[in-house]
Amino acid sequence: MRAVRSRWRGWLLRFVLPVAVAVSLIAVAGVPLLDRMLSGWFRGDVQLRAHLLMNSMQAPLAELVARHDLVQGEAYLNRVAADERLLGIEVCDSAGHELMKSSSWPKLVPCASASASPETTQVQPDGHAALDISSFAVDTPASGRLWVSLAHDLSFIDRRQSIARRYLIAFVLVLVSALALLAALVVRVVVGRWVRLLIGDIRNRRFVDDAASPSLVLPLLSRIRQTLREVEAQQRLEIDYRENWTPQALQHLAREYLEDTPILVVSNREPYIHNRAADGSIQLQLPASGMVTALEPVVRACHGTWIAHGSGTADRETVDAHDRLAVPPDEPAYTLRRVWLSDEEEAGYYYGFSNEGLWPLCHQAYVRPAFREQDWIEYQRVNRRFAEVVEAEARGSQPVVLLQDFHLALLPAYLRERLRRATIAHFWHVPWPNAETFGVCPWKQELLHSLLATDVLGFHTRYHCLNFLDSVDRYVECQIDREQMTVTLRGHVCKVTPYPISIEWPPRWLAGLPAADAAREAIRKRYGLGKDVRIGIGVERWDFTKGIIERVQALERLLERHREWRGRVTLLQVAAPSRSRLPAYQALQQQTIASVEHVNQRFGTADWQPVVLIAEHQEPKMVYTLYRAADFCVVNSLHDGMNLVAKEFVAARDDLDGVLILSTFAGASRELLEALPVNPFDVGETADAIVAALQMGRAERLERMRLMRRTIKGHNVYRWAGRMLTDVVQIRQRQTLRALRAAS
Repeated sequence: MRAVRSRWRGWLLRFVLPVAVAVSLIAVAGVPLLDRMLSGWFRGDVQLRAHLLMNSMQAPLAELVARHDLVQGEAYLNRVAADERLLGIEVCDSAGHELMKSSSWPKLVPCASASASPETTQVQPDGHAALDISSFAVDTPASGRLWVSLAHDLSFIDRRQSIARRYLIAFVLVLVSALALLAALVVRVVVGRWVRLLIGDIRNRRFVDDAASPSLVLPLLSRIRQTLREVEAQQRLEIDYRENWTPQALQHLAREYLEDTPILVVSNREPYIHNRAADGSIQLQLPASGMVTALEPVVRACHGTWIAHGSGTADRETVDAHDRLAVPPDEPAYTLRRVWLSDEEEAGYYYGFSNEGLWPLCHQAYVRPAFREQDWIEYQRVNRRFAEVVEAEARGSQPVVLLQDFHLALLPAYLRERLRRATIAHFWHVPWPNAETFGVCPWKQELLHSLLATDVLGFHTRYHCLNFLDSVDRYVECQIDREQMTVTLRGHVCKVTPYPISIEWPPRWLAGLPAADAAREAIRKRYGLGKDVRIGIGVERWDFTKGIIERVQALERLLERHREWRGRVTLLQVAAPSRSRLPAYQALQQQTIASVEHVNQRFGTADWQPVVLIAEHQEPKMVYTLYRAADFCVVNSLHDGMNLVAKEFVAARDDLDGVLILSTFAGASRELLEALPVNPFDVGETADAIVAALQMGRAERLERMRLMRRTIKGHNVYRWAGRMLTDVVQIRQRQTLRALRAAS
């Protein structure tokens, strides 16, 4: 009962009291207005009655005055003055002498005042109520002009105003009570209905989608639902950037914690490439890069700048005078700043030191790295060029700079010289070799000192992080905390952390693609494969680290040992040409072609080939179509930082079918534990894995694929970028705190 009384008091204070106050104010303002209005009406009525009465008296009075019959005249006036409101009548001559009057004529109103007054006046004699004196001129032939005055008692106006006032107050009280009760009832019913609807919305989560809510056009309810949707979206983002990473969660993290901080992504590869086509037109190419997919949401959210080497044949024609371009073209959200390299610089920096030196050094594919002093000079020059551009684009001294890969290993040191308060993160997209192997590099100390100038240094796996710490421990005098995974050099702390890169989820390229069965039929038709032929797929850049030749040899070994699979299995090998100007890559391409021709000549028939070599770049949608058509995918990299092909194959199989064969020397093998593991150097083991994939039952295939898809969904590319960005934010906040402490 106490709760009920408290609730009703709440209703009274919220609704009834405001209504009562409002109506009372109206009543207070209305009473004087009503008094003036009634007074005007009643006085007008008195004057109208006086005119009517005078019109009826004029002739008899003129006759009585002409006969000088004053007795009869006063008797006549007394009869007329018998009206309740008419107090008295007086007749005066033009000189102001009284001729006759009724017995009730007020004594304190002399005749002279009537003759001198206007037609109507109001007087209030002492001890008497207010009077209305109406004077009329009457012209007679015998006596000349006479003045007839009629005195009306106005006290009835006060009485009637008092009665009207009491009625008005009573009416206001009744109205206030009725309105208050009605308001309370309406509010309770309506609000109760809204509460029930909102409870239903919340329970059924209808406020997330307005179309699913009950059709009720109520502005307040709509606003409440909108607020709930906003709260839901905010909470969803809060959950997403901690658990389920999405582009929106990544953008939320960037906006929430970096605010107006300039964000710069620096890489050798650009996210948008413009090339001149054969017909002279300019075509836009979107590289299928996991790095681009992950970092674009961050740059978009902060309207940042992406700095990259302009390698397209039409790149110079599409930038402004400052080498900038707003991207994406259809909905500009950030700036692409292109850096130009001469042929000599590209040869030394990119093909020389990066791809003939660091690439084979970091990949244990047993290709000897080549280190030439001129290449090192060009590598330094280009890294300095990038540092100049970053400084120009930073818009301040405290940007967040996200560096990518081994092409820019010297950039952290150059940036630290120019932007000492910048927060720098560098992700190394390739493996880091053991300390002994890294010691082959003539400029190992310069590279290590530069990388230690970063605030966050990321690798794909913990194993690569430990290799880096071992290299630092051997070649640099510094303090290493292996428990915290940090390196302190000259007072600067570098955090070394594994960030396994991944792919977007779900992949954008799946939109509009046919189902797995339809894709399989399309691929069979495209490459002339029979209906009973099982399809294997391999997708790589043409690189010596990918194990393409070993893959072909494994298929050859399979056909040697298992004659029943001859004519029944084909490997579709996509090998996109890469770095073709380098001798090692030219030799690799020749050896691959020779190996494919050897296997096809040995086992192939007129209507079947064991290996179909697709030696050209394939657009992402075509690659995903191949993934969906395949019965198995072979990823037998000799050494790989991660290898996203393995994850792309799993992501493409929303039918939960297909088998992944994965090298134990690829970083992806640490996450995709349900794949069939192989040693890529053992072609017999790889051949056995292919047979196991072909013979695996559907139930096992489904379970393996389901588990791998769950892993990739939870560890997608946005999580990769989000975890790294979270560490950057934390380090930046600590730096700000230290600066404040130092200032105080």
